[in-house]
Amino acid sequence: MDLGLPPQRTPPPRDAAAGRVPLAVVVVDGDGLVSHWSTGARKLFGVSREEAVGCPAGDLLPVSGALRRRGDPLPEGAFTEFGPELDSSLSGGVAYPAAGRARVDEPDRGRIDVLWWAYPLVGPGPERLLVLAADSGPLRGAGEGGSRDNETIAPGFALHTDFPGYQELSSRLPEILPSMSVQEATRIVSQVLELGYPVIEFSHHDRIPVTPDWGVPRRTGHRTTDGPHDSAGDSPVVHTAPRPELDLEYAAVRERLEFLNEVSGRIGTSLDLERTIREVTSAAVPRFTDFAGTHLRAAVLAGEGFPDGPPDVTTIWHRVWVEHNDEPGRWDDTVPVGESIAFPEHTPFFQCMVTGEPVIVPYVSEELSNRISGEFEKRDLRPLITHRSLLIVPLKARDVVLGFMVLMRRPGREPFDDMDRTTGAELAARAGLVLDNARMYTYQENVAETLQDSMLPQIEPRMAGCDIATRYLPGARLGRVGGDWFDSVKLPGSRTALVVGDVMGHGLNSAAMMGQLRTAVLTMATMEMPPAQLLRNLDDLAQRLGEQYLATCLYAVYDPIRSELQIANAGHIPPVLVRAEDGRAELLDLPTGAPIGVGQVAFETATVRVRPGDRLVLCTDGLVEVRGQDIGAGLAALCASAAHPAASMDDACDTIIRALNPRGGRKDDVALLMARLNGIPEGDVAEWQLALDPREVARARRLVHGRLLDWDLPEAVEAAELMVSELVTNAVKHGRSHHIGLRLVRTGALLCEVSDDEPAPATLLGATADDESGRGLVLVSSLAREWGTSTTARGKTVWFELALSRFPHPRPVAW
Repeated sequence: MDLGLPPQRTPPPRDAAAGRVPLAVVVVDGDGLVSHWSTGARKLFGVSREEAVGCPAGDLLPVSGALRRRGDPLPEGAFTEFGPELDSSLSGGVAYPAAGRARVDEPDRGRIDVLWWAYPLVGPGPERLLVLAADSGPLRGAGEGGSRDNETIAPGFALHTDFPGYQELSSRLPEILPSMSVQEATRIVSQVLELGYPVIEFSHHDRIPVTPDWGVPRRTGHRTTDGPHDSAGDSPVVHTAPRPELDLEYAAVRERLEFLNEVSGRIGTSLDLERTIREVTSAAVPRFTDFAGTHLRAAVLAGEGFPDGPPDVTTIWHRVWVEHNDEPGRWDDTVPVGESIAFPEHTPFFQCMVTGEPVIVPYVSEELSNRISGEFEKRDLRPLITHRSLLIVPLKARDVVLGFMVLMRRPGREPFDDMDRTTGAELAARAGLVLDNARMYTYQENVAETLQDSMLPQIEPRMAGCDIATRYLPGARLGRVGGDWFDSVKLPGSRTALVVGDVMGHGLNSAAMMGQLRTAVLTMATMEMPPAQLLRNLDDLAQRLGEQYLATCLYAVYDPIRSELQIANAGHIPPVLVRAEDGRAELLDLPTGAPIGVGQVAFETATVRVRPGDRLVLCTDGLVEVRGQDIGAGLAALCASAAHPAASMDDACDTIIRALNPRGGRKDDVALLMARLNGIPEGDVAEWQLALDPREVARARRLVHGRLLDWDLPEAVEAAELMVSELVTNAVKHGRSHHIGLRLVRTGALLCEVSDDEPAPATLLGATADDESGRGLVLVSSLAREWGTSTTARGKTVWFELALSRFPHPRPVAW
């Protein structure tokens, strides 16, 4: 594909400037503490950046005269912003730059001869002294041991106009100190150039400019002594000659390997996809590039799994992060973070993403800039890319392009070359690996969360005789998907089952176990098992599923007509009951039992009397447990927050969450269920006993008709009479004793129950045109909103519900 790009070439290497030496660069603040410490400083003095930053500079640097300790007199004519009482503080009193030599003993290298330059700094920032230091050893000629020759090597200063290469210090200081902002570096460099450029004096006549190069040794020249001597006739004048090209390439490779090593240590600190991208992008600026923008395929960012096939013109890319050293906000309108965009075909960006190879444009001319920008509709890229050097590197995993980075260097900085292309590709390869790990983690988290969300029930906020509110909070730890769950189950007789459970562990396995146990509880609850028996059956099931199935569970059945709770506990934290009468909250004292899955453990059912307006609070241990604290403190806080007055059930739940999870930082997941036990008034319940006599069918119709009219529900009379007639007829036909039970309950709907002593459940049959019976339940199924049958030790109950269009909602209960 011909994009009209200039030939991709490698710019010629720079001449090995005489006197180029590896520099240690250190910045000291007003308190005399190191604030910036370059890689060269680590190599020269043997102290890491982590150890040096924040330490007194006088303990690390042999810079005699530039640092002042307590009691030292100020130099004549010096000024200071800091008083002499500060220990190891800077005098600020080197009003002029200072330079010198010192010998330092290094454990691994012996004694080294250090040259240093110190510049006083002024301005709004905390920086007060810039120190440059170098090892003079490499400046000596091979095999030369004359100490007198060495004495001629000394640091000094010169006007920057004397040396045409002085701009390098300005351009490279941000690279040498990557933690320093561009504004700080610019201010410091301007002061350095004003005070004098650092040089090395080899004789009284020859001075060689110092050019730092990332703090990595560049053996670019050597001394010869076959030239003329100085005026004293004792010291030879030093001349420099180029080192072999191999040395230059070796040093350049070392520079880039050091950069990549440093970047590798800064990225991958999190499995969060967007944070990983920000780390990768920010690591490249300003040391390697002046502008970096990272784009990801939208499918990758959304956690939709590994993308299929190579990208094309329809692929949507999401700009995740942009980093640059221009003024803040300079490119926000041109390349806004968060934008989704498809890249045109005839652009270097498209070439990179379809070939999976780096694309380099050493210099973007105005003609090329116009051509690239013209491919984008309503987007003028010319101010951003014109006269810059451009490098685009793909972010790949398993040979599939997941994204790409756009890198640009501003005019005046060396353009990208083939070695930069290799460095950028290696940076992208390492970033791609970290990115793929974050992508897989995000995908697995999305799958697990989707699985868990599908298993958590959609709780009806209003059940017969009670109101319910719930909250579920995933944990903050990695693999935060867990096995906490809650549920409410509608039972015959206007009763409601309330469940909270917690599978031990986290991740997909726990979520899958939770789904199995929740389904089992739901099934057994509809069979009207007593709470203790249900937990015993659940325990048996967990043992059959596997040894790893361990969970705690609390199962409660609320009967709003009898105003009582029946509760059984399997190793779960106790529930809290808030009394409506006085607002007092108490932990219910229940037989605890062992967790589900332990086996061979008896469970007990406890009966608790309640009153209308009481609230029952069930939760998992993630809400009340804090590492290093007794769980009793968490339970006490739960009681206190549950008793706090609130305007609604949702507000009450939020109050508990805020009180026990103030910053949202709990590592375990949390399930919370609150039920307000409103009860059903006696006037909304009607019960009758019918004889086992066919004539009772007509009586049942009359009883239902009269009560519905008394309740002002005439619209429900016809359907209710017809369905009651069918159910009572079946009970008379199949019943064994002398009595049939008939009950009507008015809540959010009209509930009708017909009970007899025949244990066989009612069955919906398919009647043919010639059958004289079998159509009763078909009729009930077609007219009722819901219907069902349940079996107990005393027989069975068949029930149905009718929706009420004019249902008078119960009065709110005072809190």
